[in-house]
Amino acid sequence: MDAVEILKGLKDKGIRFTPQRQAILEFLLATDAHPTAEEIYKQVKVKFPGVSLGTIYNTLNMLKEHGFILELPCGDMSSRFDGNPANHYHVMCSTCGKVVDFHNDLIDMDQLVTEKTGFDIHTHNLVFYGICPDCQKNKEH
Repeated sequence: MDAVEILKGLKDKGIRFTPQRQAILEFLLATDAHPTAEEIYKQVKVKFPGVSLGTIYNTLNMLKEHGFILELPCGDMSSRFDGNPANHYHVMCSTCGKVVDFHNDLIDMDQLVTEKTGFDIHTHNLVFYGICPDCQKNKEH
């Protein structure tokens, strides 16, 4: 889904979309880095110096509630955000916090869980934790 489709979907729901909100959305859609709210704030503040961190959090919550982005809790009371809400997996470095998307076409996890539990699965969030190659290299030195 691109920014135009998301903006149309929000407009259809009666949600006002400001240039600041659009900048937040476009940044999330353009990156695969899974940024924190603070990282998004620093980036958007370059174009919109008056934007507040509260606006960032409110916009992220609104986009998440409407299913346009994913929130990935990091375990240290912070979260990272993903502009791709489609079901996929994540691998998170427990040393530096880097998050990488992982797609596995071999297993339809929703179907497997439905078969095993009887639940009608509508979404899932699966995160694998480990140490990324960069942190492994740094640990060796």
